[in-house]
Amino acid sequence: MQLIETLVLTLKDVMPIAVILFGFQLLVLRRPVPRLREVLTGFVYVLVGMAFFLEGLEMALFPLGKLMAAQLTDPAFLFGDSVPTSPQQIHWSAYGWVYLFALAIGFSTTIAEPSLLAVALKANEVSGGAIGVWGLRVAVAIGVAFGIALGAFRIVTGTPLHWYIILGYVVVIIQTLFAPRAIIALAYDSGGVTTSTVTVPLVTALGLGLASTVPGRSPALDGFGLIAFASLFPIVSVMAYAQIAAWQSRRHTP
Repeated sequence: MQLIETLVLTLKDVMPIAVILFGFQLLVLRRPVPRLREVLTGFVYVLVGMAFFLEGLEMALFPLGKLMAAQLTDPAFLFGDSVPTSPQQIHWSAYGWVYLFALAIGFSTTIAEPSLLAVALKANEVSGGAIGVWGLRVAVAIGVAFGIALGAFRIVTGTPLHWYIILGYVVVIIQTLFAPRAIIALAYDSGGVTTSTVTVPLVTALGLGLASTVPGRSPALDGFGLIAFASLFPIVSVMAYAQIAAWQSRRHTP
């Protein structure tokens, strides 16, 4: 029953896209849809696949992400029998496993992100193979992993979000001045494709879980903001990847 509801919701989400595409094709371009049967079959595959995918996330990954955040910040796990009596006695270094988990979940969810795979395939195609599919995916995943780990550190310490974002974009602006022109637009797009089907729900669950269990933190004030880190740091990592590749190319060029 739940799967049918998810399928109906997915149909409602996809239907406006189909209306726009078919509407422009038939009413503006005034041409028949090429390979109509294959296109319609593909839409059915998209609907069914997304419904199963979203239902699987709801049943397994989301609850597991919340549970892991709660368990990793459990004072009994962190401190054993010597649980501090006040938040002031808790040092940020006590949450090492939280940072490691945030790093790992950021990397793995980004590698599994369908939108990133689509962008990487197209980038590889239009660049004639100069931009590797796995190279781009790993570069983006490293940026997301570092960003979410840093965001988890921000939640634990309670430091202001805006200073991290301001400093991060200062780094991005400086990199933009020196990075190869061919990678700049793709790097900026890479920050956006990470905030999609897989990454956003899990990262949001992690942030809210951390803010709910870390003493002295508020879910409303501290629980959000990880998505900003997941969008910002892939821009840095992709441009850094291109800059390193360009430097190595110049180094080996006689």
